[in-house]
Amino acid sequence: MKLEIYESEEALAQTLASTIAAAIRAHPNIVLGLPTGRTPLALYRALVALTREEHLDWSGVRTFNLDEFVGLGDRAVGSYHRFMHENLFDHVSVRPEHIGFLDGRSPDVDAECERYERAIAQAGGIDLMVLGIGANGHIGFNEPCDVLPARTHRVVLEEPTRAANARWFGGNMSAVPRAALSMGMATILNAREVVLMATGEGKVDAVREMMTGGITTELPASFLQLHPRVTVMLDEAAAAGLQA
Repeated sequence: MKLEIYESEEALAQTLASTIAAAIRAHPNIVLGLPTGRTPLALYRALVALTREEHLDWSGVRTFNLDEFVGLGDRAVGSYHRFMHENLFDHVSVRPEHIGFLDGRSPDVDAECERYERAIAQAGGIDLMVLGIGANGHIGFNEPCDVLPARTHRVVLEEPTRAANARWFGGNMSAVPRAALSMGMATILNAREVVLMATGEGKVDAVREMMTGGITTELPASFLQLHPRVTVMLDEAAAAGLQA
């Protein structure tokens, strides 16, 4: 895995935003895999600013988000669908029909997961997958477990993951759904290129184990070691465990 360390979260976000903007200019029909949560907020701010400054055309871009809470969808409070519209989609020229999202409200989640896999395949697969990492090493909502489902699936969320997402529910952890739909690790690893970003001291242990430990389902991010084109972008706080 290629490692890049930046002096600040903002410097990391600016660099990655410039990389994504260049990829869109070079390949207007690029297919992006996108994350949610605290980590990508700075990236999305930088992307929106670059789009305005450079008049970046998103009309041919296709996107697929990593995950969504079961029971939520569209613009529901706390939904990742709402998060993406507020922080990125409403500010760029991406076409609504080009936005791929899991429907957490589907009455048949297994069928919904199969639909999502078909949609990704029909789009030609994901060209660039952007990821964050949870403090427990989860990627998307692939939580530490004995067996990692390969494809998009329903997952029961760990309590630390629910606590980390309480901010999207007014700080009320009891309002955070206990389950989610998520791309599986094989779906993620099928992307042609992967960029993982991590910022803050809370990610030190997960980053160190991902980079230096063995491949284990107890740290889903470790499976990125199997991918031939992964760039790990860290700020100095998240990289502290590697520099010791």
